[in-house]
Amino acid sequence: MKLKDINIRDPFILCENSRYYLYGTRAKDFGMRVSGFDVYVSDDLENFSEAKCCFDSEKAGLNNGVNWAPEVHKYGGKYYMFATFTKENGLRGTYILSSDSPEGEFTLHSHGAVTPYEWECLDGTLYVENGEAYLVFCHEHTQITDGTICYVKLSPDLKKAQGEVAIIFSGSSPYYVEEKPKGEHYITDGPFMHKNADGKLYMIWSTFINHRYSQCIARSVTGSITGKFEHLEPLIKDDGGHGMIFEHGKDLYLTFHSPNETGYERPKIVPVCETDSGLIIKG
Repeated sequence: MKLKDINIRDPFILCENSRYYLYGTRAKDFGMRVSGFDVYVSDDLENFSEAKCCFDSEKAGLNNGVNWAPEVHKYGGKYYMFATFTKENGLRGTYILSSDSPEGEFTLHSHGAVTPYEWECLDGTLYVENGEAYLVFCHEHTQITDGTICYVKLSPDLKKAQGEVAIIFSGSSPYYVEEKPKGEHYITDGPFMHKNADGKLYMIWSTFINHRYSQCIARSVTGSITGKFEHLEPLIKDDGGHGMIFEHGKDLYLTFHSPNETGYERPKIVPVCETDSGLIIKG
């Protein structure tokens, strides 16, 4: 099947052994109680297999609400899926699953959610710096109005968070985000970290700019997750976002979903390149 035939949100592509594994949120009902996630496999990023279930959230006892934003990272010889589910307290959080294969079946790995229990959180992603694993995630606007992107250190076995949560920035902080009337929310979602060969560390993430879903980008001024991040010109400001960056050969690509409309979401893949001012979409 072709990309245009795949109806998912929040696409994520893992490249392993010259094959591409595409994951995402089952778009039906905005990913609510959809019983898990699928993987689509490709050798050329043009032709993909049919959907294959790689995680059954009903069997795992995690089909209580949202099934959102799966992404798979290879770490220590295994494959770890980071995904958002509704906890037993009714709040959302990031859980970590594991498998010996990128095709699954994934099973629960972490000791419950690795985001704070009393927080409403989503879209956790793995970032490794100097051999230490970090979870980068969003504290949702639904709980705090001005959503934030945060990080916390993970235990070496990825079973739990350890240490204090640190805030990277808030949804209201970019220079291009319009000031909202009191009580309106600033959204943060879909963080993903990319470090280039020169040591520059970028984060792509999404929000709404003038009521349009947008793919944004920020850069650490120190090259570290612990440094201050400066906001760069957004990559997409016209109804596309929740993306990630991957390598295809020697080139970099961005995948994201567009439009941001339930039932019509499709994964898109576009080439990106690095310039002195940051990352930009080619063409």
